[in-house]
Amino acid sequence: MTKSEDCWVVETVNDPSGFRTALKAVGGLKEVDSQQSLGVFDNPTFGRVMVLDGAYQITTADEFIYHEMMAHVPAFAHGTLRHVLVIGGGDGGVARELLRHPLIETITLVEIDQAVVDLAKDHFPTVCDGAFDDPRLTVVIDDGAAFVANTDARFDAVIVDAPDPVGAGKVLFEAPFYAGCHRVLREGGVLVTQSGIPFLTPQWMRDHAATLRQSFGSVRFFLSTVPSYTGGPMAHSFCSDDPSLANVDAATIKARAEALGLAMRYWTPTLHGAAFALPRYVDELVAPASP
Repeated sequence: MTKSEDCWVVETVNDPSGFRTALKAVGGLKEVDSQQSLGVFDNPTFGRVMVLDGAYQITTADEFIYHEMMAHVPAFAHGTLRHVLVIGGGDGGVARELLRHPLIETITLVEIDQAVVDLAKDHFPTVCDGAFDDPRLTVVIDDGAAFVANTDARFDAVIVDAPDPVGAGKVLFEAPFYAGCHRVLREGGVLVTQSGIPFLTPQWMRDHAATLRQSFGSVRFFLSTVPSYTGGPMAHSFCSDDPSLANVDAATIKARAEALGLAMRYWTPTLHGAAFALPRYVDELVAPASP
């Protein structure tokens, strides 16, 4: 169904915290036939917007921030990624950024909903930017939790570009899923996830950090500021059994970046390290519980 008149699309995912945001949909909201609640609209500030299960998923104006941080923080920290698993990410943005790294040989993108991939190709071509045509990328339509529980493949990094922990995405924030991610990682591998807005969901954030620590010896968090994800900075987990990956020195990160000769719009070698410096209120939320 398509509504042709201008309207306001209200993001309801943060209702439990008593917080809503709204974006004007110029020309109305186009609802997409999907197993999830999926739609697209245009906004004067944020450009084209994808909305999924009541949450703004991506906007063409600021998607580069989220996708650069989800892809380049693990890629430059690890230094020699060759095989990467992306869970979710059906819009192709994380894959697009990963494909800028010539060392990466394969990316397996597991998306539960073919409609998200189709919508990205049809309505968000600047986001996927040809990623789906790259021979290094394989798209698997499957449940991400089932995939990590059953696959025989092994990866240097797992990047979980999940929606919010509601609906089909809820399972991607639970302990069995993280155990599966740990299972499919090679030694020295890294897991990165989107971890929501700490200010809006502090108790959930505490529980999320504790859940990750059930599977990984080192659990750190870094932040990014994505304007359309309102309510404070967004957190991303950075999990490994090798704590040194979250502490790679600035000179090494800079050298790795310069070797590629890539120009990012948000990520920089300096920002890479600074993103792990958490405000006290976030640091206290994600700190390990006292014995």
